[in-house]
Amino acid sequence: MTTAFTGVTSFTAVASFAFRFSATPRGARLARRLASHQLDRWGWPYRTPVHDAVELVVGELAANAVTHGRVPGRDAELRLAHDAAGRLLVEVSDVRGERRPVLAEGGRGLAEDGRGLTLVAALAEAWGVAERPGAPGKTVWALVADGPLPRVP
Repeated sequence: MTTAFTGVTSFTAVASFAFRFSATPRGARLARRLASHQLDRWGWPYRTPVHDAVELVVGELAANAVTHGRVPGRDAELRLAHDAAGRLLVEVSDVRGERRPVLAEGGRGLAEDGRGLTLVAALAEAWGVAERPGAPGKTVWALVADGPLPRVP
């Protein structure tokens, strides 16, 4: 299965997981928790670097979806997949295609928000945004490699 949403053509999934969640903070927490459980079932145990990195990426993308992509009465969707090389693909979709994520430039000082995509970019091998085919909205995706994670300065 090559993912239809991200355009990551070199990714062929050997296993996948999908979950629709309410576009609320509670739904985002549930998405992160279920992703954590699924990673453990696939063989990336709790409290390992890759598990923690993917859990953080899911948490940030799900939080962004419910904060910036929310439309009352419409769900968001989480999809996880891994390939034979051990790379993990995270996709979070929402219905607000006109609200594209923007990576914050420079320092944010003491601001309490605006750092989520910076964390995603630091932990992921690649990330991006794609239109949802056949449905309104967008999919934000991140590809995390199973290996040494980059050091964040």
